[in-house]
Amino acid sequence: MNHKLLAGLGILGLVAGASVLAQQKKEIVFWHIQSSEPGLSLVKKQVDRYMAANPDVNVQVVPIQNDAYKTKIKVAMGAGQGPCVFATWGGGPLFEYVKANQIIDLTSLLNENNYKNRFLSASFSAITFNNKIYGVPVEGVSISIFYYNKQMFAKLGLQEPATIAQLVSTANTLKKNGIVPFSLANKTKWTGSMYFMYLVDRMGGARTFINAATRANGGSFQNPVFIRAGKMLQDWVKAGYFNEGFNGLDYDSGQSRGLLYAGKAAMELMGNWSTSIMRSENPAFATNVGIFPFPAMRAGGPAGNVVGTVGDNYYHIASNCKHQKESFEMIKFLIDDQAVTERGAAGRIPPVKSFKPTDPDLKNIVELVNNAPGTQLWYDQYLAPELGEAHKDTTQALMGLTMTPEQAAKIMEDTAKRLAGK
Repeated sequence: MNHKLLAGLGILGLVAGASVLAQQKKEIVFWHIQSSEPGLSLVKKQVDRYMAANPDVNVQVVPIQNDAYKTKIKVAMGAGQGPCVFATWGGGPLFEYVKANQIIDLTSLLNENNYKNRFLSASFSAITFNNKIYGVPVEGVSISIFYYNKQMFAKLGLQEPATIAQLVSTANTLKKNGIVPFSLANKTKWTGSMYFMYLVDRMGGARTFINAATRANGGSFQNPVFIRAGKMLQDWVKAGYFNEGFNGLDYDSGQSRGLLYAGKAAMELMGNWSTSIMRSENPAFATNVGIFPFPAMRAGGPAGNVVGTVGDNYYHIASNCKHQKESFEMIKFLIDDQAVTERGAAGRIPPVKSFKPTDPDLKNIVELVNNAPGTQLWYDQYLAPELGEAHKDTTQALMGLTMTPEQAAKIMEDTAKRLAGK
């Protein structure tokens, strides 16, 4: 046999061997919603580190935009074809996966070497059912706050409003000067619902919603508080406090932030993930942005809850995943010490006890969470999926002035009764 033929066979052997090794790699599919910077790069860096440390594992990372993801994951899980690792916001939708045995109980893995103690205790509340934990809190503290243009406020002599009345006065001044008070892109519905959730909390306290949602203590979604909150929200729409066409604009593509960047709007009520997004998208503008909590109902009154979550997003492992141990180790890389440092530098607030922010904005947000009497989980994540969708639908209709507050309250109450079997 000639030498060229032997050399050729040797090369073929090496190629075949490499092919076999590639085929032997453990495959993990990972879906998440960090589809914009800096989240996109943060996740990729940590997954790449995991794969470098574990060359026998290949992680296929699939970033998906927020609202498209909600439908995609529901369909995939329902068909038994979900990814190994995926994100949720906890609460009612996650509980549906738990009841269907579609995700694994992570309690024992979290208890190994006291790993659970690494995290803020409150971060587990939305992912714990019957004393079992079904996820790992990774993407950080996320609460809804007002972002505002500091130069614009200073030019008009405006201060950060501490009460609802002061917020209304501020909005009126901005309107008189041709500036949209509240920038909103509400096509996806959850963005506008932040206003409604806060108004209910400020008018009626935390128990108003909790009692209605849990059917406890005579609670009802037809409680006058929900109707008053709806009326105030519609008053703000009628007063022109929101940009025109807000119900048709898309948050994921940055349409509400664009109004802030262009100086056409002064404020946006949004989750504190906006801090890192603005710094990535428009660093110059980000230096001119201030934050303040949703105001109290009256001077000297209780500030009320912050709306959001202490562990958004959570990562879970599907029951049909072939490589569950490796998937859990990969998740740990997303929130290890190096990841925490990088997330903090990018304007995120990791839900771990060791994180001590030095950035003034991040320190302010942590103080808001620590000083609030509680954190109200987003309604659409707290409630069962059908009721959560009813909340978003009715709130969007309220803001579009196509439904009265009384009609919205009745739809919510009728849906809650039907789901409760009453």
